Amino acid sequence: MNKLGTILKRIVFAFGIIYGINIMLKNVGVYLPINISTITVTSFLGVPGLLSLFAILYIL
Repeated sequence: MNKLGTILKRIVFAFGIIYGINIMLKNVGVYLPINISTITVTSFLGVPGLLSLFAILYIL
């Protein structure tokens, strides 16, 4: 049960951080879609994964 709790905490944290970043940057016109792939990358890699998703989406 401990591993399941850790995984759920990471998923909730990933969703929260993506949602928060989207709220803060909506006036700039920057938006990262909240879907299973972005939540998975962010939950496994954390903030560096989130930054890489922004780089992939807006630079490439």
